[in-house]
Amino acid sequence: MDSVDKVRELVVKSFSEPDETMTFPNGSVGSLTIEGATITRATMEPGWQWSVDEKEIAGTDRCQKSHHVYVVSGTLGLELKNGATAEVDAGSAVAIPPGHDAWTIGDSKVEYVDFRLKE
Repeated sequence: MDSVDKVRELVVKSFSEPDETMTFPNGSVGSLTIEGATITRATMEPGWQWSVDEKEIAGTDRCQKSHHVYVVSGTLGLELKNGATAEVDAGSAVAIPPGHDAWTIGDSKVEYVDFRLKE
């Protein structure tokens, strides 16, 4: 059975009161931890780029985390270390491996939800 079958109780939380928050130039994230899963809601303003706005915070040239993202609004640009690129529009989901850069495309903010199961 997968980890979803291991939920033991009903838990309701709201992003109006996240467990953790982080802000940085051109963006912010709030995270909730529920029954072994971390769910993060991110808002990235026009002009946001990971390699510009978060590189110094992480201490790496590219994001070294993997992500399972659902894009709520806007368009997210991605580039992998092997040079592959993608544009992910609202209503789409994407699995992103470590070693990527990301940015907001266009004049609208990008909002996405990132799902991470406890390993």
